[in-house]
Amino acid sequence: MICGNADHDEGKSFIYRSSSYITRFFQDCDLDFRHDGSTRYAWVTARLEEILSQPQPAPNVPPDAFSRVIRTLMDPADAVKEGSERTAALTALNKSLSREGFEAFYAPDKQCYLRHIGTNTIATVLANPHRPFSEAEVKKKGQLAAFLFSASEDELIEEVLLPMFRQMGFHRITAAGHRDKALEYGKDIWMRYTLPTQHVLYFGIQVKKGKLDAAGTGKNTNMAEIHNQTLMMLGHEIFDPEIGKRVLVDHAFIVAGGEITKAARNWLGNILDASKRSQVMFMDRDDILNLFVVNNIPLPAAALDPEPDDEDAIPF
Repeated sequence: MICGNADHDEGKSFIYRSSSYITRFFQDCDLDFRHDGSTRYAWVTARLEEILSQPQPAPNVPPDAFSRVIRTLMDPADAVKEGSERTAALTALNKSLSREGFEAFYAPDKQCYLRHIGTNTIATVLANPHRPFSEAEVKKKGQLAAFLFSASEDELIEEVLLPMFRQMGFHRITAAGHRDKALEYGKDIWMRYTLPTQHVLYFGIQVKKGKLDAAGTGKNTNMAEIHNQTLMMLGHEIFDPEIGKRVLVDHAFIVAGGEITKAARNWLGNILDASKRSQVMFMDRDDILNLFVVNNIPLPAAALDPEPDDEDAIPF
């Protein structure tokens, strides 16, 4: 497909690339490969094997370099005798990827991504929340911001945070819910993350819908309540059924659907002792919006713009 060999069925929907254009293709993928003049098919195969041998960012996610190759290969501008949706090319690509448990798809931003079929994990390339956003991403961010403004705490958890943390590589994500607050022990969610060394870290998350401030009682959530819940979260064991043991939370996330003011962060940091202070991390509305967008997570149904009525539809 990279070579664009029209004498093979899978290559008919891809542009033909000579030696110099193959080198340019890999340069577009930010890879320092230069074709040496040997048989194109064999040389490209060897380079792909080299790419696939690189470290994976997470289980069931291919190396970042391979995701860049797929994105460059499926650029809508490179369509051959078909529209920018590249239906034939996508079918040919997925015929090969499905053998390895993956499928390619076009997202609303018109970029091609890989998804692991078994876990539904989407492979994204270097999800940097501080990079400039495209016009489509800015619109998506605005839609999500409007949703967060009116969403309940449970909707924030179920519709936004759980999909986001799953996509970011966390496992065993368990929401305590609000039906039985006595069983939360200061946390709304607990999850674990496996390091490349195979060591496991456990995270507890306390979620608040609105703004967190140190101004005391009122419309803003009282930070004294957050302090008590943080201590409870860090001091109470959770049961991990996969290993059959009770474990302590290593880090606590304080997540807010609104702003977490500097005064609130300082207040909690000052009142906690040094050991617990290093275990606490904050995530406010802007962090949620940026991470959600760059990880290419589908918007909640309630955040989507309503479809226009079909005036030609026959009423019944």
